[in-house]
Amino acid sequence: MATAAAEAGDGARRWIGLGLALAVLAVAVLAPPLAGLPVAGQRAIGILLFAVVLWVTEAVDLTVSAFLIGTCIILLVGTAPDMQDPTKVIGIARARDMAIAGFANNAVALVAAALVFAAAVTATGLDRRIALATLSRVGTKPQGTFAGTLAVGILLAFLVPSATARVSAVVPIVLGIIAAFGMKRDSRLAALLMIGSAQICSVMNIGVLTAAAQNATFLGLIGRAIPGAHVTWLDWLIAAAPFWLIMTPVVFVVLWRFHTPEAEVASGGADSIARDLQALGPMSGAEKRTLLAAIVLLGFWATETKLHALDTASSTIMVVTVLLLPRIGVMSWKQAQTAVPWGTLILFSVGIALGTVLVQTRGAGWMANQIVDIFALRHATPFVVVAVMAAFLIVVHLGFASATALSAAFIPIVISVLQEVSRAGVPVNVVGLTMVLQFVVSFGFMLVVNAPQNMVAFGTGTFQGRDFMRSGIVLTAIGYALILLLTATWWDWLGYVRG
Repeated sequence: MATAAAEAGDGARRWIGLGLALAVLAVAVLAPPLAGLPVAGQRAIGILLFAVVLWVTEAVDLTVSAFLIGTCIILLVGTAPDMQDPTKVIGIARARDMAIAGFANNAVALVAAALVFAAAVTATGLDRRIALATLSRVGTKPQGTFAGTLAVGILLAFLVPSATARVSAVVPIVLGIIAAFGMKRDSRLAALLMIGSAQICSVMNIGVLTAAAQNATFLGLIGRAIPGAHVTWLDWLIAAAPFWLIMTPVVFVVLWRFHTPEAEVASGGADSIARDLQALGPMSGAEKRTLLAAIVLLGFWATETKLHALDTASSTIMVVTVLLLPRIGVMSWKQAQTAVPWGTLILFSVGIALGTVLVQTRGAGWMANQIVDIFALRHATPFVVVAVMAAFLIVVHLGFASATALSAAFIPIVISVLQEVSRAGVPVNVVGLTMVLQFVVSFGFMLVVNAPQNMVAFGTGTFQGRDFMRSGIVLTAIGYALILLLTATWWDWLGYVRG
């Protein structure tokens, strides 16, 4: 009965969310034209608001939302007056090309290849071996075990380009450790280790360009908005290094303070890890080849534009191709098909398309003007611009369960805001500050529902949502302060702040 009631309530919530999304869309489409905004731009903004309501209310699956967004672009933008010749309409065929343009973006190729690579690492068990090997070297005290859990999250960020996959690899190991310690699942030690696994994942989504799909969304959008603009894997790593190097001990201290474990000395944890590691046996040929591929791939990423002309997407595609070949590969295409979340790719592609449509129809520019006027950014310093926009993104993120969706919805607006204040005479580096604000998009520290990896950890039943939020608020505040500090120092020194 309880399950049936819950399903009925969930169904009602979804219908309400869908109805609200359609109502918002109808208002935007049927409202009188706004000054300075083409009809196509007004409809594009309506589609954006429609998408945001769908994502916030989770009225439909994220992949289904992507199909709905594409349909809206085709029908609503396609029947809008052409911006160059208002006597004609844009046309269904042209709007269709806009809706599917994201699939041709090189960032989509990067995400697709990265998801296949993540599937290969998981299929061979390399991620589990790395996690167990790391934890086996940190001792049996809770402090060491917790530090080891954070270290695993850092290492896997360089090898597994999927946040959800990384936490999913660590969860069963952590649960085994908790059981070996003789602790209940609702113990403070369990909460500490599991929340730590999720939070360090969010930190490393900022630290490594290829660690999360939302970062590739940034690459795709910045490349379309500013022809020739590009950020290499190494550029990102150098820029983000101080953030994750500082935030890692912050995560340790804050979570330890909020979730201090009951036992000072753990018993049986080391034995459990040793047993699991021994059960894996020696490294298989597939694991060795996958590890070699990961090292080669890291080498390609780190030397992009320095030693070769291969961009991140191209090198990833090449290495993944080798992993899929007969005999020398580590998995078949049939295995890859079932292991890769293709819905993520569809959402990602349509998200880039929506962002591009907002720019092409001048909807993003119009919204940027409103934000610039409301916060008086035309006379602000680059530091104030970052402070305002970072706070704006943190607040907006509270309503999003997907950082990829958040990036697709708001990075085009961020780019337009920065371009607008630049035209007003504020000396901002548009590409550099967009990257900085993309870091903020990955701030999934506060609520369990703010990131898929948080939900994976929450699903273990080791902590309550309020436990996550209490420490998450502190991490968010410190992370925001660190963004401001690095804007005034490190990123300014690197030339990413001032234009």
